Amino acid sequence: MMDILVNFAYIAAAVLFILGLKGLTHPRTAVRGNLLGAIGMLLAVAVTLLNERILSFEWVLAGLVVGAAVGSVLALRVPMTDMPQMVALLNGFGGLASVMVAGAALIEEQSTRYAIYAASASGIALVQMNVATVLSGFIGSVAFWGSLVAFGKLQGLLQDPPAIAHRQRINAVLLVLALLFGGWLVGMPEQTWLYWMVVLPASALGVLLVIGIGGADMPVVIALLNSYSGLAASATGFVLNNNALIITGALVGASGLILTSIMCRAMNRSLANVLFGRQSPADAAARVDDIYAGRVKSTTADELAMLLEGAGRVVVVPGFGMAVAQAQHAVRDLANLLEARGTQVEFGIHPVAGRMPGHMNVLLAEADIPYDKVKALDEINPTFEQADVAIVIGANDVVNPSARTDPASPIAGMPILDVDKARSVVVIKRSLSPGFTGVPNPLFAADKTLMFFADARKGLQDLVAALKAGGTL
Repeated sequence: MMDILVNFAYIAAAVLFILGLKGLTHPRTAVRGNLLGAIGMLLAVAVTLLNERILSFEWVLAGLVVGAAVGSVLALRVPMTDMPQMVALLNGFGGLASVMVAGAALIEEQSTRYAIYAASASGIALVQMNVATVLSGFIGSVAFWGSLVAFGKLQGLLQDPPAIAHRQRINAVLLVLALLFGGWLVGMPEQTWLYWMVVLPASALGVLLVIGIGGADMPVVIALLNSYSGLAASATGFVLNNNALIITGALVGASGLILTSIMCRAMNRSLANVLFGRQSPADAAARVDDIYAGRVKSTTADELAMLLEGAGRVVVVPGFGMAVAQAQHAVRDLANLLEARGTQVEFGIHPVAGRMPGHMNVLLAEADIPYDKVKALDEINPTFEQADVAIVIGANDVVNPSARTDPASPIAGMPILDVDKARSVVVIKRSLSPGFTGVPNPLFAADKTLMFFADARKGLQDLVAALKAGGTL
């Protein structure tokens, strides 16, 4: 009867997880979805503790207090602009937990596993458990160390290193070593030291896989690492024979892989290209002068105020520059001011704008931008021709028309926001520096484009002030 009740509770928790994921697909239901997922996790943890007959809860309570304290501080103090870093750390902690739990289970049960193996009883079940242990250690280690590197890149603590000679060959050697030691452990589970010989090369592999990837590819990397942490947790569920952990990990792993696929399609690149390739057009520097020389028109806040005073429809396209400058509140002030004067304002979001999936959506939500004004790429693109002004804030490659017009461009075929089809374009950037691909952007030199060289927040604040003053020169 107890087993029936436990499995029923796990099914209920799984249903809550699924409903939670569904709720997270839209900003209006995201809070409820997050709450449903938390309730499901609380139910799964409580039932597991009761089922395992843990009579002394001192360590559990201590972990609860410490975890709640750390989580509360992070939730209150980490700004929304740093959410990519926090998500990377959370992915890493999930992977580390899987590594430690699977290793502890192996050490605790080594005599039992060896006895079963020696007696050739339930051999298939034992092999499955050992394979799951190896997968937990391998995938969890990659997820943990890869996430730490991603955190360092996003936080500005790590810069892209010089090209590491034969990096892919080193990665292949590390993978083979991890697999060899893993196979050895499956056959000889009593040799628990082999587990750490799987973890060590997997950890190095996690570092080398991510350290060579550019910061602008972090949306894909974070989604993939999230999937890794879920797969590691699911494997750990097989180690512990815990259905709730298996289901939860599978859901996280599957959703992460789906999101990774979506991100790759949004950049018109394969996952292999993101993980192993570098986009470094050799002739980019030479083309800069050809594209920009004598064609770039800079402007001022007062001139832009005059342009916006006559605009009936404005589309704002935020990019990573908005996040770096923490300009989302200034964007809201501009939108509110324009709408008060009768201008229709909408926001166009590219799937890979920023440093994590949904980065721009999160920042705009923090600034209380109404959800119905935030449009995805497919929804906003057909309407750019009806926009009087498109305002690009710190975006680059996601608005580069070369992706559509130049078959030889490294970003050829990448879906972009068609801001160049608006009647007028305003680009707010610090400089003409290219995006992560190093490809110069012809949009900046187009006849209809005005470049407002400024920090995004300061520039928007000056623009709001100029609009309030009447836009007089």
